[in-house]
Amino acid sequence: MNKNLYLNFILTVATIALIFLGITLINAVDRVQKSNQNILKRFDQLEETIASIPAQTVIPATKMTTTKVIEKITQIANLQYFDPKAASGGRLVSAISSDTPNMNVLINNEATASTFNSLCSSTLATRNLEDPEKFEALMAESWTISPDKLSYTITLKKGILWHDFTDPVNGKEWKNKEVTAEDFKFYLDVIRNKDTNCGPSRVYYKDIEKIEIINKYKFKVVWKIRYFRSLGLTLGMFPLPKHLYHAYPGAFDPKKFNDDHKRNRMIVGCGPYRFLRWDKNKRVVFVRFEKYFGKKYGIMPPLKYRVYKIIKHANTRFQALTSAKLDRLNLTAEQWVKRTDSAIFKKGGKIEKIKYLGRGYSYIGYNLNNPLFKDKQVRLAFTHLIDRKRILKDIYHNLGKIVTGPFFYSSKAYDKSIKPYAFDIAKAKRILSKAGWKDSDGDGIIDKDGKKLSFTFMQVANHSTQQKILPLIKEDMEKAGIDMKIQIFEWAVYLQRLNQKNFDVCLLGWTTGYEADPYQVWHSSQADKKHSSNHISFKNAKADRLIVEIRRTFDPEKRAKLCHEFQKILHEEQPYTFLFVNYSLIAQSNRYRNVKVFPLGLDTEIMWTPKNKQEKVSGI
Repeated sequence: MNKNLYLNFILTVATIALIFLGITLINAVDRVQKSNQNILKRFDQLEETIASIPAQTVIPATKMTTTKVIEKITQIANLQYFDPKAASGGRLVSAISSDTPNMNVLINNEATASTFNSLCSSTLATRNLEDPEKFEALMAESWTISPDKLSYTITLKKGILWHDFTDPVNGKEWKNKEVTAEDFKFYLDVIRNKDTNCGPSRVYYKDIEKIEIINKYKFKVVWKIRYFRSLGLTLGMFPLPKHLYHAYPGAFDPKKFNDDHKRNRMIVGCGPYRFLRWDKNKRVVFVRFEKYFGKKYGIMPPLKYRVYKIIKHANTRFQALTSAKLDRLNLTAEQWVKRTDSAIFKKGGKIEKIKYLGRGYSYIGYNLNNPLFKDKQVRLAFTHLIDRKRILKDIYHNLGKIVTGPFFYSSKAYDKSIKPYAFDIAKAKRILSKAGWKDSDGDGIIDKDGKKLSFTFMQVANHSTQQKILPLIKEDMEKAGIDMKIQIFEWAVYLQRLNQKNFDVCLLGWTTGYEADPYQVWHSSQADKKHSSNHISFKNAKADRLIVEIRRTFDPEKRAKLCHEFQKILHEEQPYTFLFVNYSLIAQSNRYRNVKVFPLGLDTEIMWTPKNKQEKVSGI
């Protein structure tokens, strides 16, 4: 049956349903409301099914039943953006400000680990760089989707190999081991095991009913409930090497997975780069995997080495860039404005500047387990004491925008009609006074029930931006009679205190996904869990209901309206003082070719350097 016949069939069903609705209204008046709800729900599902059929969909001509599936077959992802004339070889040396605790991305919920994992791992499919709404195949040969969007059947490409490695615990050498459906099942089994420290990932896959192995190269993922991100999450899965993380007899031990320090110091994947070495507090080196399956499809990254140097101080990082020890650096706003006026940064110079609005946002988070911050009036007053316009102007040189919510600023989910609370010390003092905070003993610090309004603000050591922001906040807090202390921690300790919820106030940032799902950061089910992204322990019943509804709504316009409602709750409750979405400010050597900025940012896997401009990696 072709697509036109299929749509005619759907329209016929819709017509019959309308007739059924009319009969129901005439003959069963006492059940009108219930009938309407049920039928409208069926129509919503029908509309979503029709709207979801992509232009290139192939609809089988047999078995016109409710179990019929939609077949999806695509070319290899993003092939068109790779330059067929690219020279192979060379390097890209970047910098990070602090070392990472471990390389296991399932238990390490920080951006650095995610960056490293994305180099080494591959997924079933990925978004098209120019059109992020469209998924294109990577490891998957094809996939089928049931009309109710609950069942996804994946067929893998054959011959995909794991990276070769030597087990650091038992010394066993692994070579040419093929990726199979079992490795994807292992990935989900580990995430869904309640005793692994995989909380941030677990929230996304908690509604999966089962994963069923059909054969070596085929498996089915079945969801219990409809979830608008189920397609992206299913196709975004990467395999987990069972031969690394379950290299012992007997049942899988989640404690070993969490605490296996030797194995968690490496990455074994099947992606374009393989982990080569980690010189603690110095650098992490990756080398191109020459047996990468993407090579025969034309998507092998041209650059041979990816290196990340650990350089704590911003000035030292900048000096490394200008002396060609770094090839690429994310600049601070001050560096962008004040330190890139020399000849090497001008047109035709050795370093190119690239600027685009980022997908993340920064925020001040209040630990809601602290009795002080349980009162939303205190949180509101604190927001009025944060001079965001001054911080944006003086520290970020206006290279950003003040935000009022957690969604991607350029998306429909973000409600731009919600305006930021103004910086107003007098108003903050009135709010606090109304809440019972007054200077009863004349020492300049307001108090309530015999307790001073005092708190500690955590600062990341050697973080140049926080070093400038926190003293400004402290100064304005003092004007309102608040005692703010600043305590400095190395990043590893900072992260530990955050995971253990052992802090008062933090200043951090999140990278926002292309599709908005607030569950991981905001749902109350995550509030009391250690190592969760809801580290401030936010709980709100109305917000929970909206989050669940957002997850069940496939229509983008309806989902955006729900996101707006959710953003209004956060604006009223102020569990975060939302700060800014900043511009990504990148400086990199001008020897790179095929440098393109896409809707989701700059893609480095398609870049290359001419043979006569390629640089080596020292010590390799």
